[in-house]
Amino acid sequence: MAAYDPGPVLGALADPTRRALFADVVDAGPVTATELADGRDISRQAIAKHLAILGRAGLVHGDRAGREVRFRADTAPLASAADWMQRTGDAWDRRLARLHHTISED
Repeated sequence: MAAYDPGPVLGALADPTRRALFADVVDAGPVTATELADGRDISRQAIAKHLAILGRAGLVHGDRAGREVRFRADTAPLASAADWMQRTGDAWDRRLARLHHTISED
């Protein structure tokens, strides 16, 4: 089994603009890049580029209807990344506990 790589999800969400866009897609449901650009100091083209990065991470999916693409959120990759972080944290906790036990025996 291949190890899970959280890089795409963490990388996509490392940018505050993408985090805000993702939150808006989660809250608003299917939404277009034009709708997301409304009220922001960022162009629709820049929004589309951010959505493409979120899409490569599996966090949003675009559904084409004619000339319009409506984006919907997929939170499953967040669960996978959170699970990876939990397992990684647990592994480090076990290592540190063994180290503490080893040091305490001396």
